[in-house]
Amino acid sequence: MRKTIIVSLFAGCLVILFFTLTSMIKVFSSELIEPALTVEQHNTYRLVLITRELDTPFWAKVEQGAMAAAESYGVSLEVWGTYGTNRDDFLKNIEIAIASKVDGIIVQGLDTDEFKSLTKVKAASGGIPIITVANDVPMNESLRRTYVGSDHLEAGSMIARQLVSDMGFVGKVVLMVSDRQEHFQRSRLTGILNVLNPYKDIETIIVAAGESRVDVAGATTKLLNEVPDADAFIAVSANHAGSIIQEIGKRMQVDPFFIYSFDDSPETLTLMQQGKIDALIAQSPSAMGEKSVAYMIKWLTGELVPLNPDGYFTDIRVLRAEDVR
Repeated sequence: MRKTIIVSLFAGCLVILFFTLTSMIKVFSSELIEPALTVEQHNTYRLVLITRELDTPFWAKVEQGAMAAAESYGVSLEVWGTYGTNRDDFLKNIEIAIASKVDGIIVQGLDTDEFKSLTKVKAASGGIPIITVANDVPMNESLRRTYVGSDHLEAGSMIARQLVSDMGFVGKVVLMVSDRQEHFQRSRLTGILNVLNPYKDIETIIVAAGESRVDVAGATTKLLNEVPDADAFIAVSANHAGSIIQEIGKRMQVDPFFIYSFDDSPETLTLMQQGKIDALIAQSPSAMGEKSVAYMIKWLTGELVPLNPDGYFTDIRVLRAEDVR
């Protein structure tokens, strides 16, 4: 009997010892794992957003959206940029980002050989994914992973349909473009012509106006001398609208003309409120910033591979003068 009690007590001690050891192992294991998790949580991705229009309201909104998304995902995001569309400094920023071995680059597309060489050769060879935002460069020319921004082809079609609705099926329409058109401008122009060309009584006049306000003013003056009976103007590059209207106003009333643009910048909105711009295409820059970061994270984590090579389009809409008065 006594032997049985001793055996039972011994067995009970073994059971207690087993559960005690098991609990200690669990606690010890958790203490070992916790620091590793903490280190991993702080080992976040480093992303860079690069633009050549850092001082514009449009890009301020892109930055705000990107920063909000980066905070939500717990990643590091730096914003690098240049003022006054300085291309050399812009390209240098991309080179520095590549040399710094950042995890991902979100960049305003620039349709030049230098830009394509950086993204297609240096970034790709370094394994750094590129996402273009707002302005695209064709994938086969740049090896960018995807594009996030407006569908510029559709934007051109939308503004042209609005023009036809306002002006009718007869008239002379001036399409003011830059001397060196980038991919987004060519897409807008194609969309406009796709809508206007079928109307035999609508004549389109394409004018290359340079990039500076002085160049645009000079091209507008020359055009008004050569085509005094023009009925409508579309500023394919948004920053041309103000100069076009200013030059028209020096010679005649602006009201009789149908004038259209892209981007709801403070200047164009003011001109719309004054009744000098009939309609424009409003974009969604905050969503561009937010979604570009989101898709970059999905690529880096392998959640979405490959990304859509055609891009991810953000909302655009026609904003008419009566909508802002």
